[in-house]
Parts: sequence; C-alpha cells; structure tokens
Amino acid sequence: MSKQRFGILILPSANRVYADASVSLMAAELRVLDREILGGRITGLEPATFGGVPYLTFTLADPADREIAFLSNLSALYALFRIAGDGGLHPVPLAPLDRLDDDLLTIQKYAGKTNEQFTKMLLNVTVWASASGPASISRALRVLDPMCGRGTTLNQALMYGWNADGMDIDTKDFEAYAGFLRTWLKRKRLKHTAELVPVRRDRKLVGRKLDVTLGLAKDDYKAGDKRRLTVVNADTTRAAEFFAARSFDAIVTDAPYGVQHGARTQQSLSRSPSALLEAALPAWTRLLKPGGTLGIAWNTHVTPRSEALRLLADAGLDPLDEGPYRDFAHRVDQSILRDIVIARKPT
Repeated sequence: MSKQRFGILILPSANRVYADASVSLMAAELRVLDREILGGRITGLEPATFGGVPYLTFTLADPADREIAFLSNLSALYALFRIAGDGGLHPVPLAPLDRLDDDLLTIQKYAGKTNEQFTKMLLNVTVWASASGPASISRALRVLDPMCGRGTTLNQALMYGWNADGMDIDTKDFEAYAGFLRTWLKRKRLKHTAELVPVRRDRKLVGRKLDVTLGLAKDDYKAGDKRRLTVVNADTTRAAEFFAARSFDAIVTDAPYGVQHGARTQQSLSRSPSALLEAALPAWTRLLKPGGTLGIAWNTHVTPRSEALRLLADAGLDPLDEGPYRDFAHRVDQSILRDIVIARKPT
C-alpha cells in the first residue's frame, strides 16, 4: 500500500470571522469526504504552518485520479501539494468540477449574502452523504434549495454542471436573482432560454417561476447537452405542488437565522425557524430520492441542534449525527452560531 502526505493551502477569505474558522471547517469537510467517499483512507489529519501560511495536512493511501478529483472540489482549497520527505511542497494538478466563470458566484453583493465558501461546503457535504455522492464528479445531479434567496446555492450547483431548482417567497429576491442570472447568461454569451412565467392552479395564480435551459459551453446547447434551472416564487411549504416527488439527489438550504428575518412580514419568513422547518419538512422529504440527503445550515441560538435533529427524524429522515457531522458549528457574529445538520432519506 502506497501512502502519500499532502498539504492543502487554505483559500483566503474576505470574511475575517469565517477565515478564522476555515481550517477547522475544512477538516470537518475532509473527514466527511473520507467517511462517505474515500473509504476511511485518510490518516494524520492536522493543521500545519509553512512559511507563516496555514495548511491542512493529511496522509492518503493509494491516491488515484478519482481521489484527486474529489479533493479538488473542497470548499476552501486554494492549492494541493504533495509533501516530500525533505519537507518540500510539490504542486498537484487539480481537476475541479467548475464549468462556468466564478463571477457567477462572486459578482452579486448584497446584505445577508451567505459566504460562497460556506455555501460550497454545505453543498459538498450534503451531496457526498447521499446515495449519489460517489457519482457526483461524473454525472449531473439535481439539487433543490427550497429557501434560495438570491441563488448562491443554485449558482454553485450550476458551477458544478448540475441541474438546480429553487424556491423563495420573497418577491424582491426572486426578481433580483432572475434579473441577475439572465443578464449574466447574456453577457457570457452562453446559449440559453430564460422565461418568467405565471403558475396557476384551478385558474388561480399561485406563484411565478423562472425557467432556464442553458449549455455550459459554446456548442453544448446545440448538441443537446443542456442544464436546467427552475426558481419558483412561492411558499416553500408548498414545494410538493411545484416539483415531482423523488426527483432530487439532495436538498440544501441556509435556513432563516431568526435575527435578520425577524422583521419580515410574509408568513413563512415571520415564523420561527423551528416552526418553518416543521411545516416545510414533509414536502421537502417527499421530493428527495431514496438515499437522497437534506442539508440545513441554521442559527443554533434560535433552534438548538437537538430540536433540529428531532424535526428531521419526525419527518421520516435519518439524521447523521456522528463524527465529523458534529464539527461544523462556528460563530458568524455575536447573535449567530451557525451549524450544519444532514439527514438521509431511507432507501
């Protein structure tokens, strides 16, 4: 058995608080990858400093192209090095999934936007824990964010070359995202269609939706290699009315933190996070494929972890609450201690 020592150079973060937590969060993310995909072959995981710069180091048994491909998509990975016996660092060519320009993620600036690195991490660990995790670097998955805001999770899924769907009750966020994405696609000259259409049930208007079909590269659309994105402007508790049952590999969302959302007047956003999750989880669970996973980030000051786990179990999901799944809690500010909880739909 061949064992090699690696070092991950941590991607700098403009958010100082997140930067302080990035090494420990990356370690938890890597442990989930090892547990679910790499077969427990990572050992000796520990932080290190080279030249005054933080790294995360580990040993991996028998690394091959597949393992490097998964490592390439870690959320805070800036560069990957093999560590020689003399301590020298040798760059490892990466194979990230990214299919689109990264300004799809970075160009939008607005109050309350979730850190892009955190969004990528949340998406990664949720998908890796699903039945589709091993295939996530080789086929286009389908992901739903049922409280998508202005689309950070959807954009990351598109970056990976996956199909993405979203819901949000906030009309301003829906319109802002629709405007941004249509403008971005035109500016990048990607072949696509994008339509804003009303949704009616029994002749009554129940919402609006953005339907997008695009090719990820110049000739993809013409060749029939297309990706699809749908965003619905409606109450997330009604998700099962807009999407087919058992159609998503993963559902990923950043739940209302209770602080920023406290002044909202729309019914779903004015609920406490616990009440909102309790009302929405039955519909979300129905939309997951067997073996699909649900990943939620939320403020534990508002809803304790034990309560979140109970809600997931009551919805018929199997919470993942061992080992690295308990290591994602980190401070966002004085009023927000953010954590991640993941649950799997039984097969």
